[in-house]
Amino acid sequence: MQPYYSPLIAVLVTLLATAILLSGKISKQIRDIPNDRSLHDAPVPRIGGIGLAAGILAAWAVLFRSLAWWVVLPLLALFAISLLDDMRGLPVRYRLPIHAAASVILVSGSGLASQGMLPALLAAACAVWMTNLYNFMDGSDGLAGGMALTGFAAYGAAALMHGDESQAMLNFSIGAAALGFLYYNFHPARVFMGDAGSIPLGFLAAAMGLWGWQQGHWPGWFPVLVFSPFIADASVTLLKRALKGERVWLAHREHYYQRLVQIGWGHRNVAWFAYLLMFASGASAVWGLHRPAEWLWLLFLAWSIVYMLLMLALDIRWQAFQRGEQHG
Repeated sequence: MQPYYSPLIAVLVTLLATAILLSGKISKQIRDIPNDRSLHDAPVPRIGGIGLAAGILAAWAVLFRSLAWWVVLPLLALFAISLLDDMRGLPVRYRLPIHAAASVILVSGSGLASQGMLPALLAAACAVWMTNLYNFMDGSDGLAGGMALTGFAAYGAAALMHGDESQAMLNFSIGAAALGFLYYNFHPARVFMGDAGSIPLGFLAAAMGLWGWQQGHWPGWFPVLVFSPFIADASVTLLKRALKGERVWLAHREHYYQRLVQIGWGHRNVAWFAYLLMFASGASAVWGLHRPAEWLWLLFLAWSIVYMLLMLALDIRWQAFQRGEQHG
């Protein structure tokens, strides 16, 4: 019998650990200082990732028989290098090789490498991209925490539908830790998760998605649809910047969620709108698990149209906003 209280442990430990961190000296030592690319105007402690990690690992400790070393080991390595980045700032040339190594360990340990070099390389590349895009999307209050809550809840629900309680609790625990973090991160945010939070969460989105796929709990499209609100925004933004010849690895304020904040929606409204998209994409993915193939094509077509229309509408609104700024 699985310990169903593990998500409760995750949320309580995250709440407590974050409260302790905010009351200590570390909250003044590791802070996010606003710059011309920031969406906030005052320094905010960037230590939420430590509280998140504490909550997830505490919950997973009671589920240790269900853990896989090829998820936990790279997760800890990513947390360590990302925390160091939050504290001191590390160039991409130091961080990216660790991200790549973590993804190689994930793919090799999962057994996917035995199915051929091409699918293994593709999966590793996707894991690296998911790890980093989650970091790119962590720039507005409540956004990354909300995606973790709904995304891993969808993973957990799908695992339960397949009768795998251990996988369900592992995923529900991640979502519960994100819920505890959101208590401090919803606008106005008292703490940011930093790279120590966003990088491991992005990796877990890929790792738990791959793990469930390898176990036959869901097909390969399922994690993509569940996390599609982040994947669509980050991927389209990166492609647009690449086509314009811009350095895509540099921080910027061109993501769609960032532009929504800038045109006047504010962090709170952007978060609630994103939560609606996140819940709808996750729920529709769970709904589509046992539907015929033709339904799945229609589901992906529908979501593609939704994202295209939303992006087109915001592109038009952004151009109007810029014209107003120039004339103002």
